[in-house]
Amino acid sequence: MATVIIVDDSLFMRSVLKDIFLDLGHSVIAEAENGYDAVLKYAHFRPDLITMDINMPKMDGLEAVKKIAELDPKANILMCSALGQHEAIIKAFQAGAKDFIVKPFEMERVVNAVSKMLDS
Repeated sequence: MATVIIVDDSLFMRSVLKDIFLDLGHSVIAEAENGYDAVLKYAHFRPDLITMDINMPKMDGLEAVKKIAELDPKANILMCSALGQHEAIIKAFQAGAKDFIVKPFEMERVVNAVSKMLDS
């Protein structure tokens, strides 16, 4: 069982991801609705995995990934993006993200990404 923080400015998207992680037997220990809170919660909880939306208020996901990667270069950061955000995903990988999933989330893709990150 892994500990997870879910970051998305949409309550609905956080809820969808939370249900998926709970179904997989993981523990969702915190949620954040912007990158600023995500960095603070990552520093406090040090989860096994953090999901990160790209477009959020206060601090976007790319900036949050950079800050989290500075805190913990081994952080398992899973980007969540809408279709058509190819350039942002490339920047996220450069900043330290390990994988990405596309909205709307497909259970199998989430399972594969999470398994790959936690097994490495």
